[in-house]
Amino acid sequence: MKLKEGFVLRDVCGEQVIMGEGIGALDFGRLLCLNETAAFLWKKAGEQGDFSADSLTDALCAEYDVAHEQAIVDVNAIVDEWKKVGVVE
Repeated sequence: MKLKEGFVLRDVCGEQVIMGEGIGALDFGRLLCLNETAAFLWKKAGEQGDFSADSLTDALCAEYDVAHEQAIVDVNAIVDEWKKVGVVE
């Protein structure tokens, strides 16, 4: 998977949000608010380029004190949401 071009993470009034820029904004038309963990994963996905739920799980476990089993569940939920709203491909 990879993040779709045209979507960026921005700080808006203290909230981390994904928004579309350019062509991405035409079909998206909304902001997706992220908590601290989801914003961390978005940044890691961008750094990795071609990422997987497993690679993001590893990054999450390396950064936070979280059990691997719980990290898998959390990462899959976030990635599923990103797929649902169309910000990853």
